[in-house]
Amino acid sequence: MNVTATLFGQMLTFFVLVWFVWKFLWDPMTQMMEDRKKRIADGLAAAERGKHEQELAEKRAAEVIHEAKEKAAGIIAQAQKRGSEIVEEAKETARTEGERIKASAESDIEQEVNRAKESLRGKVVSLSVAGASKVLAREIDEKSQEDLLKDLVAQI
Repeated sequence: MNVTATLFGQMLTFFVLVWFVWKFLWDPMTQMMEDRKKRIADGLAAAERGKHEQELAEKRAAEVIHEAKEKAAGIIAQAQKRGSEIVEEAKETARTEGERIKASAESDIEQEVNRAKESLRGKVVSLSVAGASKVLAREIDEKSQEDLLKDLVAQI
């Protein structure tokens, strides 16, 4: 065996191997690496877009929450104002109704007082007439006056 022939054979085999790798393996491998590089770049870009969209969504959510809180505060303020108005209306209605009831009661009391006065006037008149008739029927002396007063008191 000749070292030179072996060396040339190995060199020729090495060049055939390099040509084969270059022709059939290198291009698909570089293409595959380029595709992978592009997919990784697209993935990173999509991640950045997603992060940016997430930040925008968080800002929008914060704005929506802020608006909702403002609306809720406005609704609460409106409800409190309406509640105060209702309370004031109820107070005014109660005050008016109380005054009406009071006036009616005063009128009823005045009518009862007038009836009592008329009744008392009638009783006083009848007692006066009865007393006068007894006074006229008897002689007036000191003893009979005391008896007359006792009779009048007994009738009352």
